[in-house]
Amino acid sequence: MGEEILIIISISLIIFLSPLISRVIKLPTITVEIILGALAAYFAFIVEHSILELVAELGFLYLMFLAGLEVDLKKLVNISGDLFRKSIFYNIILFSFATAITLYFELGKIFIVVLPLISIGLLAALKKEYGDVEWIKLSITVGLIGEIVSIFALTTVSAALEFGLNLEFYKTMALFIFFLIFMIFVYKLFHNVIWWYPEIKTVLMPEKDNQEQDIRVSMAIFFLMITVMMYLHLEVAFGAFIAGTFITTFFEEHNKQLPHKLEHFGFGWLVPIFFIYVGSSFEIESLLQVGLVKHAILISFVMILIRIVASTLFIKTIGWNRFYMIGLSHSMPLTLLIAVATLAYHNHSITQYYYYAFILASIIEVLVVMIAIRLLSHFVKLSNNL
Repeated sequence: MGEEILIIISISLIIFLSPLISRVIKLPTITVEIILGALAAYFAFIVEHSILELVAELGFLYLMFLAGLEVDLKKLVNISGDLFRKSIFYNIILFSFATAITLYFELGKIFIVVLPLISIGLLAALKKEYGDVEWIKLSITVGLIGEIVSIFALTTVSAALEFGLNLEFYKTMALFIFFLIFMIFVYKLFHNVIWWYPEIKTVLMPEKDNQEQDIRVSMAIFFLMITVMMYLHLEVAFGAFIAGTFITTFFEEHNKQLPHKLEHFGFGWLVPIFFIYVGSSFEIESLLQVGLVKHAILISFVMILIRIVASTLFIKTIGWNRFYMIGLSHSMPLTLLIAVATLAYHNHSITQYYYYAFILASIIEVLVVMIAIRLLSHFVKLSNNL
């Protein structure tokens, strides 16, 4: 049987079976997809293939797009000054802990970037499971600021690894800052145009639509932003994230079903392929390497611990019985962690050993955090009912 056919059949079965297995063994679907992907690769049902890598990369970008859909910039601009200051201080605490731990234990400088990473991509999955509850809304708001900081760090690391600390590096960073300023201008311009000519929304997304025009417009914006970031040689994931925020900010009120349609489209097939690919990229035999599992567990423990400590800033905001949910929900930077680890490994900044340690740590974090949130949310419900 050809490699392509075997890969397609394997992925199809994993996508179909993962939710069923998840319900039986009481584990998150994402974790099941990663584990099944690793097992499929171990038994050679899934092998390295350029098309699989391309589709998985598209799945990763779509996950970042879905993360952007959780962010309405109009609401973000209106957040209280106190919450904004706490969010900034939250990130300062994370980077301070990361720097102190890296220097004290004489780790590679890449740990200063890796340990504080925040990605709200999986918060979309949490919201889908637990609903639009208070702690998730707060996590998304705080996490957005953290993700912007993380993506800025990712862009900096990517440029530094590719060019070194030379003129080309500073040109890339200047271009990135200019791009951010330009996007703020575009947002304001489009906001004013929509205010003067609100019928533009109806033209782009008709109320009576049998051509799925809303999906077509969303995908056009998604791919356009990816193309712009590729042309500018900037972090493509950030472009996908911006596309999601653009859709929510300007079109959610006009078409409230659009975010849900885009989520169903992504979580139904494209995003699972990314998680299956992540699992398949991890060699199960590497678990036998001396100290690998221990180091992965330590990385996971430190990343979770520093976030829970930093989340004490929100005790007054959300209460003693929920503040830790903020830290836990930010302890799954799977996409960005894998992105940074891959960049560092391909540029020989870390060894294959630490590359596998980071991959395993990202899987452990998803597994531990998803289970912990499920148990703790059940406990909070019981305590509220007493």
